Amino acid sequence: IIYSGPKADLRPIYDKLMAAIEAFGDFEIAPKKGDVSLRRKKQFAMITPATKTRVEVGLNMKGVDATQRLIELPKGRMCQYKVDMTGVDEVDGTLIAWIKQAYDTSG
Repeated sequence: IIYSGPKADLRPIYDKLMAAIEAFGDFEIAPKKGDVSLRRKKQFAMITPATKTRVEVGLNMKGVDATQRLIELPKGRMCQYKVDMTGVDEVDGTLIAWIKQAYDTSG
């Protein structure tokens, strides 16, 4: 439902992300009003249609150096890092490796 109406154009980004993440193994998908939380024993990622043109992937992992793309968030936030995307081509090996690292340390 959150990828409908004005945010429908973001659905292909979400679908490509989920197809890659599903290859990792078992996890729980918890859709909320404005985002989708991905959990094992604890949340490892959150996918949010932040605007009509941008998807934000929040990641829970430690000990990773922030980059221009992997943005470190202030302490106390639900996720430690985020990656912003505006196109399907940004769902690449680097992003999937970060998500896999968060997945591996979450359960």
